Amino acid sequence: MKNLGQMMKQAQQMQAKMAEMQEQLAAAEVTGVAGGGLVQVTMNGKGELRNLSIEPSLVDPNDVEVLEDLIVAAANDAKAKVEAYVQEQMQEITGGMQLPPGLKLPF
Repeated sequence: MKNLGQMMKQAQQMQAKMAEMQEQLAAAEVTGVAGGGLVQVTMNGKGELRNLSIEPSLVDPNDVEVLEDLIVAAANDAKAKVEAYVQEQMQEITGGMQLPPGLKLPF
């Protein structure tokens, strides 16, 4: 019975850490870049787009495909950085314990 109480206490502590992590993720910002920094996409730790910056010299009405490709590349770069950041934060909370495949926290 003593172990059950200890497990409940640990679960409550982890729940509190997860709530704190949610706040940190909302406040964290990561920036993905493409085209040598000509296009930048900033997301918060939850993967929500916060800012898009485009070097004015890239804006060519006759060639929007290049700009579109760079925006997609920058967004994908930012998303990968968000996922790495979340993974790093989760490792701290779980103490390195591996989560079951397909389980993505805190989302």
